[in-house]
Amino acid sequence: MRFFAAAREAVGRSTDNVPGATVAEVLAGAVARYGDTFAAVLATSRIWVNGEEVDASCTILETDELAVLPPVSGGSL
Repeated sequence: MRFFAAAREAVGRSTDNVPGATVAEVLAGAVARYGDTFAAVLATSRIWVNGEEVDASCTILETDELAVLPPVSGGSL
């Protein structure tokens, strides 16, 4: 897994290996490992596997990269 922005802050690292056969299983494992703060970030995040947005039922392999992408704010006027 790769964690970006608020997800990285919630887990305290940018990458981790979390087992699971589907995106839902991997995310459940990550929530169990990292707790409520990560779960709150995850609720508003997009999930990508190998650079493409996927849903929770997507099958995932050990060689796949799952990324947690929270919404980003900022910019200038």
